[in-house]
Amino acid sequence: MMPLKIITLEEALLLRRELKENKKILVTTNGTFDLLHPAHLEILERAKNHGDILLVLVNSDYSVRLNKDPRRPILPQEDRIKILSALEAVDYTLLFDEKEVFPLLQQLQPDIHVKGGTFIPERIKKEKEIVESYGGKHLSFPLIGNYSTTHIIEEILRRYKS
Repeated sequence: MMPLKIITLEEALLLRRELKENKKILVTTNGTFDLLHPAHLEILERAKNHGDILLVLVNSDYSVRLNKDPRRPILPQEDRIKILSALEAVDYTLLFDEKEVFPLLQQLQPDIHVKGGTFIPERIKKEKEIVESYGGKHLSFPLIGNYSTTHIIEEILRRYKS
């Protein structure tokens, strides 16, 4: 069985320092990744192509409930990070409880932070400000296809409504 690529914040900070010393590029992205779909895969692969190491910052179950809906996530955090960790494009995953990713971006200071698909403009603006404040790059990728976990859930409910 492949070892899981799940790290703590302390390990991520050590990794960040090592990458900086070796002039390697750390790319981060973040999200819920509740029901993994093709758009997620595309974003992760594109993000990985921009650097040496891709660290995926994953909202914990608590964080998802704060951001989305008390009935979410569909898959628990353990399953979501296990699935993400199995992907070739993903080097590491880090779970976080905060409502926003801002504190992690300030601490880790990735060289590049990527957002993709559906996102809230105010959050993107704040993320971009944080990343650019220390000289990092913020990249936004457009929505790929018509994929979103919310749409998948709505379609399941529509199809199986009794």
